[in-house]
Amino acid sequence: MPSATTAVLAIDQGTTGTTCLVIGHDGAVLGRAYRELAQHYPRPGWVEHDPHELLEGVLSAAREAIAASGTTPVAVGLTNQRETVVLWERATGRALHRAIVWQDRRTADRCAQLAPEAAWIRESTGLVTDPYFSGTKLAWLLDQPGVRARAERGELAAGTVDSWLVWHLTGGAVHATDHTNASRTMLYDLESRDWSDALCALLGVPRAVLPAIVPSSGVLGTTVPDALGVPLPIAGMAGDQQAALFGQGGWAPGGGKNTYGTGAFLLLNTGAHRPSAGAGLLTTIACDAHGAPVYALEASIFIAGAAIQWLRDGLGVLGHAAESEALARGVAGTDGVYFVPALVGLGAPDWEPHARGTIVGLTRGTTRAHLVRAALEAMAYATRDVLGTMRTHGGVPFDRLRVDGGASANDWLMQFQADVLGVPVERPAMVETTALGAAGLAGLAAGVWPSAEAFLSAQAFTAFAPAADRSAVDAAYAGWRRAVRAALAWARDPEA
Repeated sequence: MPSATTAVLAIDQGTTGTTCLVIGHDGAVLGRAYRELAQHYPRPGWVEHDPHELLEGVLSAAREAIAASGTTPVAVGLTNQRETVVLWERATGRALHRAIVWQDRRTADRCAQLAPEAAWIRESTGLVTDPYFSGTKLAWLLDQPGVRARAERGELAAGTVDSWLVWHLTGGAVHATDHTNASRTMLYDLESRDWSDALCALLGVPRAVLPAIVPSSGVLGTTVPDALGVPLPIAGMAGDQQAALFGQGGWAPGGGKNTYGTGAFLLLNTGAHRPSAGAGLLTTIACDAHGAPVYALEASIFIAGAAIQWLRDGLGVLGHAAESEALARGVAGTDGVYFVPALVGLGAPDWEPHARGTIVGLTRGTTRAHLVRAALEAMAYATRDVLGTMRTHGGVPFDRLRVDGGASANDWLMQFQADVLGVPVERPAMVETTALGAAGLAGLAAGVWPSAEAFLSAQAFTAFAPAADRSAVDAAYAGWRRAVRAALAWARDPEA
């Protein structure tokens, strides 16, 4: 048997696969494993996962990571794709249906029917009434023939992916979720920080099927020996974006992070202050330094790295995405070119689903380098748009931005981001901050780190300090806003 150390097993169960890391008290990755997860598309707009395949992938990857580490972790931290829903039998643990994934749109008509209640739903939950969230997905599962009667008899259990995994890891002993995941269901009241009887009644969800809500840091159960080969306490749990915020040290008011992926996910911790929503922002739950629930604002930029992918795959402007940095450095500016990458509409703060990608300022002197640089600049400008709105609504100071995700490896972009925001941008050496956050939440409860600050001290960051002339930056940003107004005018033209 491997020797015991002060290491934590982090399970990061994502949309396309599961990554398991064994992370030591010094932040080093001691063992690693990955399992891909099949995607199922039974109808247009429907997206599903096989919950049992997902579970087996988690168990297999976790065992492999532990074996590779040569250690026995002292605790398990779990983070997961949010909003994805599973419904299963309490007696057997068998799922009644494939998991309905967060991307699934099958409940769009049901959400449209809820329009008269949308303002109340937003006030209660901080969310917009959209199929993205879990509540209408669960209602759809319960509406299948014979299912609701079984749920009302107490035979069924439901939850997001974290609840499904905890149930099976503990042999059915624990049915639980944490506040960060619960806050994404459209069934959780932000004020009471509990399931809402009124929301459950509105959506037709028996409260008896829902899990208990627990803090994100704290022992909530122990894995059965045959799950991971050795019984381990499950001591940390959070949704993926909130786990990444914690992994970046964003547990105090004003702590913010941006994940640059296909799109970009921004979170800003507002502490005990519950901010007003609006302008495309969501109010959600994050974690404080002890894993207790606090408020946060969240927003999504629909297109970030996907703009570079489009230039590569759609136009052939790039051979590889990594070329973008050298091309951006090779020109002094964009020569007045702005690219508004509204390829799937605009999100916060403008929120125009009919907007489409717009490039303005083209001249005969425009080159592919100018286009690529404009695409990178758009990520930084859109981040300033969203963070400006967050600061207004959040009412908290904001003095730095922590970053992760694929595009954060681009040093030119990170320096430009710092210049555009006027605050330092800090990138961790350990870019897998989602898994790191899960490990931190579990490690605090298990005594691996005596405090959140001690946990963060094991991480190294590269800082990019703002260095550009503010007047020049603000003038360039004003040009970006002009380009956005052009995209909005095209989308809203009554002659269209």
